[in-house]
Amino acid sequence: MDGVIDEETRYEAVRSRDARFDGEFFFAVETTGIYCRPSCPAVTPKRQNVRYYTTAAAAQTSGYRACRRCRPDAVPGSAEWNVRADVVGRAMRMIGDGVVDREGVPGLAVRLGYSARQVQRQLTAELGAGPVALARAQRAHTARVLLQTTDLPITEIAFAAGFASVRQFNDTIKAVYALTPTALRAAAPKRGAARATPAAGIPLRLAHRGPYQAAAVFDLLAAEAVPGVEEVTGERAARTYRRTLRLPYGTGIVAVQEPGAGSGDGEGGGSGSAAVHRGGWLDARLHLTDLRDLTTAVQRLRRLFDLDADPYAVDDRLGADPRLGPLVAARPGLRSPGAADPEEFAVRALVGRAGAGRLVERYGKALDAACGRLTHLFPAPAELAAEPGPLGALATALADGALRLDAGADRDDAEAALLALPGLDARTAALIRMRALGDPDVAPPGEPDPVPDAWRPWRSYALRHLWTDRSLTTDRGLTTDRGLTARRAPSCGSAAAGSGSAPR
Repeated sequence: MDGVIDEETRYEAVRSRDARFDGEFFFAVETTGIYCRPSCPAVTPKRQNVRYYTTAAAAQTSGYRACRRCRPDAVPGSAEWNVRADVVGRAMRMIGDGVVDREGVPGLAVRLGYSARQVQRQLTAELGAGPVALARAQRAHTARVLLQTTDLPITEIAFAAGFASVRQFNDTIKAVYALTPTALRAAAPKRGAARATPAAGIPLRLAHRGPYQAAAVFDLLAAEAVPGVEEVTGERAARTYRRTLRLPYGTGIVAVQEPGAGSGDGEGGGSGSAAVHRGGWLDARLHLTDLRDLTTAVQRLRRLFDLDADPYAVDDRLGADPRLGPLVAARPGLRSPGAADPEEFAVRALVGRAGAGRLVERYGKALDAACGRLTHLFPAPAELAAEPGPLGALATALADGALRLDAGADRDDAEAALLALPGLDARTAALIRMRALGDPDVAPPGEPDPVPDAWRPWRSYALRHLWTDRSLTTDRGLTTDRGLTARRAPSCGSAAAGSGSAPR
């Protein structure tokens, strides 16, 4: 799936209902006025009636409404935006993180280093929709999730989703879904569970495409977990990852469930097992002090779990390599996890897990109400700026904006700024680029074996295969902290409770 997808390939994907292309493009049918994901189960439309769009926003801008059967707004994001380092890729990552909702198009343009007119022109020319339309499509999806999973009043949902007025909210919902907000709420899929209340958290299904080696991701998160901020509970193949989040408007607690073997949702049952080549999702639950943070929290989880990756493109390239082929065959769909908080990860990469735990004890802000072993937020950079040595220099650079690690940061500029800091070596800078900035093509120095250019643009994934294989070879018992395996996640952060009612 590398490169530009031609129209013939697109129609064949629609005709065969190929879920590999979900989120990579959308198609609309002129005779029905509806747009869909490629895997939509509806009758295949005639070729002459089909129009193709890079984004859902572009289809909406052209006057099409979302299909009620395939829910095209719930597909994984295109992996292209994580790969690309140009202004369009950076803009898409920032829009996903909610920058337009919080700062408007002028704020987005300032972060990109362009004028608002230039950003509008580039996005419209390439994607068929400008930043306002792209953010509007995202707000509509957030509103649908809240309408169909909570009993919040509709007026509160309008502002929580980022709309400026109730009228704008009503008009957008009608345009995108051809339903009023009340009717959209009534149309929520019935799965035998009542809608959640805000106090119980928002249940979500975080979609991904293709196979997903969940066990390897949860192993890594368990090995890295900082006490007080993160924990992994439960038995292998049924674990729950939980953590606290510092967000633009407030704080949050998230729980994400590891899918078990044979669950039927397309997940791999273990780090070394073959995965079913189907899309699926991770069940999650979010507890937010301010619902305006929903979009940002979801996007940060998607980056942490690398849910917008294209495993088919990665595995096709790396699987052809003699050295990596057997590893890819053993673990199809292995992900390269990112970070829930890029600034936090940079600090942790510098000081290590034990050092990060000490920082939480000394500087971390206590939650108003602890949730099991989750008791604190990781300290913000400004709270660490007085620390001596490299940590203080890193924290100061993050706090004053000299170093930017947000979703749309220029990766080359960020790495150069990291390397200019005292006491921060090239390998640590590369790891921060890989994880905090989600770069899929990083080759940190100091690897015991060479990392050839033939693995581009997926060197981060190639190294994840090598590192996972190495960890399994040296420690077959690597799973979780043995003291956590018997614990059950408390109800304040459970991913599984009521998750069957969550929309994708």
